[in-house]
Amino acid sequence: MIQALWIGLNPRTFEGYRVIERVVFKRAFDLFKVQVHIFVQRSALSDCRNLQFSKMGRKFFVGGNWKMNGTKSSIDEIVSFLSKGPLDSKVDVVVGVPAIYLDYAKCKLPANVFASAQNCYKETKGAFTGEISPAMLKDVGINYVILGHSERRHVFGESDELVAEKTAHALENGLTVIACIGEKLEEREAGQTEAVVFRQTAAIAAKIKDWSNVVIAYEPVWAIGTGKTASPQQAQEVHEKLRVWLKEKLGAGVADSMRIIYGGSVTAANSKELAKQADIDGFLVGGASLKPEFVYIVNSKQ
Repeated sequence: MIQALWIGLNPRTFEGYRVIERVVFKRAFDLFKVQVHIFVQRSALSDCRNLQFSKMGRKFFVGGNWKMNGTKSSIDEIVSFLSKGPLDSKVDVVVGVPAIYLDYAKCKLPANVFASAQNCYKETKGAFTGEISPAMLKDVGINYVILGHSERRHVFGESDELVAEKTAHALENGLTVIACIGEKLEEREAGQTEAVVFRQTAAIAAKIKDWSNVVIAYEPVWAIGTGKTASPQQAQEVHEKLRVWLKEKLGAGVADSMRIIYGGSVTAANSKELAKQADIDGFLVGGASLKPEFVYIVNSKQ
C-alpha cells in the first residue's frame, strides 16, 4: 500500500501488477524446471547410449589355438562338433590351425568359424627357410594370424621387437592380428606383470598406427597349459590396467574399441565367470579348443 502511494499508483492497480508479476515469475520458473529436467534426461540417455555403444562395439571374440596338434581325421571331428554347435551368432570365432592344414580346415569349417595361422614372418618372400608370409596366407584365403604367443617368445626366442615387426607387416598385408602378451611366473611374483605387458604392447605401438585389426590376447605364461588359471579378478585387473594404458598412450578411441581377450587354461568350467568381467572381451583357448567343450566356451555370454 505504502509503495503504491509513494509511486502514485492506485493500490488496487499496484496489487494487480504484483499478482501478474507472481504469475509470470512462477510460469517462468516452471518452464526453467522443465528445461532442466529435459536436459538431465537427455544427458542420461546420451551416457547410456555411449556405455551401450562401448559394450556393443567390442564384439566377443573366441579363438582356439590348436598349436602343433591335428590330423585330417581329428580336424573332421572338430569340424563336426563346431557345425552342430549351435554357436552364439554374436561371437567372432576363429581357430588357429597348423600351417600345413590351413587350406584343408578352411574348406571344411562352417561359415561362422574362420581359420587362422599360428605364425607368419615379417617379409613378403625370400630366403627364410621354414617361414610363411602374410602374402601367402592371403593367397590361400586366410585373414587371421596369431603372433607373439608365449611359445614363440620363450621357446623360439622371438623378441618384442620381432613380434612388433611381424605384427606391422601382417597388418600391412590385410591380416587381422591376434597379438599375444603376458608375464612369466617369476615376473608376476616379482610384481612386474604390468611392466611386462606394457612393454610388450609398447613395442607393437611403436610400429603401427592403426589398431582396428588387432585383438590383444593377454596370456599369463604361468597359466598356459598348466591347469592353473588366473582368477577372474586377477585377469580383470590386468585387462583393466591395460585398457587404461591404451587410453593414456593411444587415446580413448583405441582403448574403448580394443578387444582384450584372455588366455590361460580356459575351460568350460571357468569361462562363464571370466566372461562376466567388464574388460574381458573373449578368450584364446588352447587344449579345450580341440574338444566339444569349445562350443560351450564360445557360448559363455549366453
